[in-house]
Amino acid sequence: MKIELTDDQALVLSDWMNRVMHQEEFSALVDDRAVWSALFKISGTLETQLSHIFDPSYSERLDAARQRLIDELGEFGDR
Repeated sequence: MKIELTDDQALVLSDWMNRVMHQEEFSALVDDRAVWSALFKISGTLETQLSHIFDPSYSERLDAARQRLIDELGEFGDR
């Protein structure tokens, strides 16, 4: 199986996964232990493919990527 993401999508997803995967609340949502295999694979692949995470301007790149993706979504998910 192959999933293609834009650079912005990959950067934002990698950051999100890094922040939430090890939180107790998130772990409680994963009701099938086997799912962790896929989550670790995706997270690891993103981390090895993204050189931006070591860039001094990482925060700025991440903020810009988030904003572009939000702009593409339009009103979807706007609360």
